[in-house]
Amino acid sequence: MSEQGRNGEDRSDGAVGSDPSGGRFPRRIRASGGYRKLHSFQVTTIIYDATVSFCERFVDRHSRLRDQMVQAARSGRQNIAEGSRASATSSQTELRLVNVARASLDELLLDYEDYLRQNGHVQWAKDSPEALAVRRVGKNRVDRSDRTNPTDGSDPAAQAALYRPWLAHADAAVVANAVICLIHQANYLLDQQIRALERQFVTQGGYSEQLAAARLREREQKAKGDWTDQSDPSDRTDKGDSPACPICGGAMALRTAKKGLRAGTQFWGCAKYPACKGTKPL
Repeated sequence: MSEQGRNGEDRSDGAVGSDPSGGRFPRRIRASGGYRKLHSFQVTTIIYDATVSFCERFVDRHSRLRDQMVQAARSGRQNIAEGSRASATSSQTELRLVNVARASLDELLLDYEDYLRQNGHVQWAKDSPEALAVRRVGKNRVDRSDRTNPTDGSDPAAQAALYRPWLAHADAAVVANAVICLIHQANYLLDQQIRALERQFVTQGGYSEQLAAARLREREQKAKGDWTDQSDPSDRTDKGDSPACPICGGAMALRTAKKGLRAGTQFWGCAKYPACKGTKPL
């Protein structure tokens, strides 16, 4: 889960808590957090701030629409962050929350479209000069050539300044249309993010599957280590003096049983164990 430092720095990298294994294992099976660098989170932050400002300037404070628009904008942003945090332990939860963010933005989009229609304003066409100007800012701020890299270290507050000519405009229609353009950009980014999460789930499995696989690997490593410990170097004999394995014919090594009724007694065990489990009494 994300951790916020005392100085306000973002520590949402999934590496939280001490490692009792002394560094032998990663602190988390899966990384989480890092949502502040997601393009989708940055754009929805701009949308949230712009919606709060729009409602304060142009929507009656006693209107239910005001609360609904602000809550939808907030949900679009917050669910991206919560999904990123949840990714450490649940792929399905992450997918569900990102889908909730997408649905919240669709609700907000309808609110802005309703506002324009009900107040006699014209909604910009997708390819109108005004819409293209706003979309051009989005194209310039994100390099879309690399679809596999959805993250960026840019500051959302600094990026929001690029949209100020529209978002700070005195005409409510200009502000609403600009936010609609931003919502379409955010929806596109979230669609890409959802598809990437679905591919990751199909190819890598969920958290439970990865945890089980890590447990199996640890058990295999432990089993190898336990067998190595059973062979006391002081008890080993030269391979030339050891008998042949009754199963594979290979060399045998002197072992000391550490478990069971014969604990403490010595026996000959195949040097190729665990590939061969041949044994001989002394």
